[in-house]
Amino acid sequence: QGSAERRPTFFLGKAPKLGAMPLETRVTKMLGIKHPIIMGGMTGVGTPELAAAVSEAGGLGLFAAHNPGSPEGCREWIRRTRTLTSKPFGVNLTILPTMGQPPPYDEYARVIIDEGVKIVETAGSNPKKWITLFKDAGLITIHKCVAIRHALSAERLGVDIISLDGFECAGHPGEDDIGNFVLQAKGAVALKRPYVCSGGVGDGIQLAAALALGADGVNCGTRFCATQECNWPESFKRRMVEADERSTVLMFRNLHNTARVFKNAVAAEVEQIEKQKGLDIDFADIAPLVMGERGREAERNGDADGGIWSAGQTVGLISDIPTCRELVDRMVSEAEDTIRTRLQSMLRPSKL
Repeated sequence: QGSAERRPTFFLGKAPKLGAMPLETRVTKMLGIKHPIIMGGMTGVGTPELAAAVSEAGGLGLFAAHNPGSPEGCREWIRRTRTLTSKPFGVNLTILPTMGQPPPYDEYARVIIDEGVKIVETAGSNPKKWITLFKDAGLITIHKCVAIRHALSAERLGVDIISLDGFECAGHPGEDDIGNFVLQAKGAVALKRPYVCSGGVGDGIQLAAALALGADGVNCGTRFCATQECNWPESFKRRMVEADERSTVLMFRNLHNTARVFKNAVAAEVEQIEKQKGLDIDFADIAPLVMGERGREAERNGDADGGIWSAGQTVGLISDIPTCRELVDRMVSEAEDTIRTRLQSMLRPSKL
């Protein structure tokens, strides 16, 4: 166990004449990035163009290795990303159960290493094999965890950075239902390695809050989906702008594989079936509604109600569709203003 003395610090120096100044943390120094903002590797929407846009804005962009559909496709995406940015970027390798033949994870890992990628994010099943493989190859490793016990295990395996994922997140938040206000504060006293706050993050006030809670940065997914560089249809982005913090739903609870998705017509249908079946539900009861290909088809058709799509509670904070640079600059500026103006204004000299 760690101690409160390990609570990380960040440095905020003199502000430049134009724009917000960088926030320097252990994560920015380790990754070689300007701002402590990471775009996680997302299924479907994570592309070289989006990842490069985030990296060019001073954050760290990632794409998921499986998004191009094959290891050789991943190789081509890595090379394409390098034509779009000279700044640090990473690749995500997510290991999840599958209904059929699993993806060739070993081949994806070998491509990541052979192509000289410097930063890798792992998620999903037991990361021991993958963290060891990537560390032996000299990569900086980030591992996504939804519980402190998992983060401690990742630390023992030698991971460099923990992405500590709260219950507010899109996708799979685990089964413990721990929100970030407790999860991040617990991370500060339990973890030795730097960690970033992931799940429900969409603005600079939250970035400042994450730093105050002990994190060395933030990981954003849903918020970067509502940017101009994201390949999602405008209809999906408009639905996020129109949404509020209640506009997501949890599926697969009784299957012990909880997933948070946008509350649309298909999600409502799945929710109704789950209520009717209760503990007797089988995945086959809802499979036709939630299959990935149906979701991809809905994206191609611009039909925001045609399939399931992941979204975190961050949708309640989205009010526009900026460029990635505009979003990152705004988040950093908001964080600086929160730290300099709001928080410092509360400090008063003691009268004793």
